[in-house]
Amino acid sequence: MISSDKVTRAVHLVLPGDSNHYGNLFGGTAMAWMDEAAFVAATRHARSKVVTVHADALDFRHPVPQGSIVELVAWVKSTGHTSMRLEVEMWVEPMDKAERVLACRAGFVMVAVGPDGRPIPVPPLEEDCPRRSIP
Repeated sequence: MISSDKVTRAVHLVLPGDSNHYGNLFGGTAMAWMDEAAFVAATRHARSKVVTVHADALDFRHPVPQGSIVELVAWVKSTGHTSMRLEVEMWVEPMDKAERVLACRAGFVMVAVGPDGRPIPVPPLEEDCPRRSIP
């Protein structure tokens, strides 16, 4: 299991402005929140400016209703010379129940860039990446 200091967590409330006419979180808002969590995790790893170069398909497994608590969990899964592959999970929790459900999962690729905007090397991972969900 990956150590907790290598995991980035972010919490959001699903408010009316984040929801569509069905009362569920907009897919675009979900993607933006996930990209932001991936960005923070990549920045913490590289300690440099990073940019998103790829986002995998978002697989929505469970609706995210308005009024829910959402926790995003992001970590660096692997590194290349200048790139990092990250995994991001979106967990949904109703405010009135102590249960969490994996609502969405996606992969992101970030590249570290220097002051001139050109790719720069990133440190290798120091430990194995997680092989399963991190609740």
